[in-house]
Amino acid sequence: MVSASAAGRVPVLHYVFDPLCGWCWGAAPLLQATAAQLPGLSLVLHGGGLFAGAARRPITPELRAYVQPHDRRIQALSGQPFGSGYTDGLLREPDALLDSEPPITAVLAASELGGAHVGLALLERVQRAHYVEGQRIAEPAVLLGLAREQGLDGAAFEAAYARLSGAATQAHLRESRALMQAGGVQGFPSLLLQAPDGRLLRLDHSRYYGDPQAWVQNLAQVLA
Repeated sequence: MVSASAAGRVPVLHYVFDPLCGWCWGAAPLLQATAAQLPGLSLVLHGGGLFAGAARRPITPELRAYVQPHDRRIQALSGQPFGSGYTDGLLREPDALLDSEPPITAVLAASELGGAHVGLALLERVQRAHYVEGQRIAEPAVLLGLAREQGLDGAAFEAAYARLSGAATQAHLRESRALMQAGGVQGFPSLLLQAPDGRLLRLDHSRYYGDPQAWVQNLAQVLA
């Protein structure tokens, strides 16, 4: 499903992400460079829900053993850090819960308050809180603190977060999945460029990990 307001005017970059996807953390510099260097490109954020609903889970020794080799590969390819607060802290806290819904709701709230670039900035801060600092980003109080760090008004953020929690976020996740199906993409992150006539073009970002400037140059060529 593609937003009617986004279609038919200018090219739109649809970014399908999950805050708890390590490869999305690896791709964060690509999105930051896009926002900074191609400000005329419309950006729409779509949370995917990797660990949402029935997929929520605690951090078990088995999960830790599974993610650590992937994290090392992501760091080697992208240069994105995985800090000791995460590797030696959060990943060893069995009562910590992986739940994608609260941070996705936070990104939706930030986007509603300040636009997609504000939402993207909060997403990066939330990812850093998780992967570097080892904070529990499934906790609303943590998300509120991060939003305030980004300069968002706390009361306005709390109100937007409350309104967008639950059914609204779950509907958003279903729409994200529909968009992925329409664009023929699987997994996170996924990037789709929507032409003014509504056509969706899959973008291959995988070879640009660690080289955001080359990614932006390639994207500019595609836009041209």
